[in-house]
Amino acid sequence: MGAIRFEDLDASISVAPEGRYWVLTCLQTVPTPVEELFPFFADAYNLEEITPGMLNFEVLTPKPIDMKAGALIDYRLRVRGVPIRWKTEIAVWDPPRRFVDQQLKGPYERWHHTHTFEPTPEGGTLCTDRVEYRPIGGPLASIANALFVQRDVMGIFKHRTIKIAERFGVPGRELQREEREVSRSVL
Repeated sequence: MGAIRFEDLDASISVAPEGRYWVLTCLQTVPTPVEELFPFFADAYNLEEITPGMLNFEVLTPKPIDMKAGALIDYRLRVRGVPIRWKTEIAVWDPPRRFVDQQLKGPYERWHHTHTFEPTPEGGTLCTDRVEYRPIGGPLASIANALFVQRDVMGIFKHRTIKIAERFGVPGRELQREEREVSRSVL
């Protein structure tokens, strides 16, 4: 399988203003059934695999993390070279269909991320990410969003979408189970 480009995927990303916040919506279809896909997302440590390397993203909460409503997860990352600590709470935990994480401490005034997983008629999964966000900065938040935050967030989700496709396949270009296993061991 050649290099995967975002443009070749059954995926879309958009950001639109909604009240005081911006809402990023990312849709991606993968040929993997929900029951096989959800466990990957249920392990917070897999965020390290699908987050761009430039962020130096690291989960600090010790393994294993008991994923459930109320679970707290600590991270360390670098945003544009600035070290950041990030703490999220799992606000909703409804496996294998949905979960919600929200930032308690970090680089945003608001970060509320809803992950949904819906079976497709072909046996795959439609993954939907809906992120309500607002950068810190008070009255300057809209300027920061226009100058770099929106572009950065969209870039992170494009990268994530490609990494998910590399791991779980692309509709119409399904990997055989053996190829997927080899691909996973390489990552």
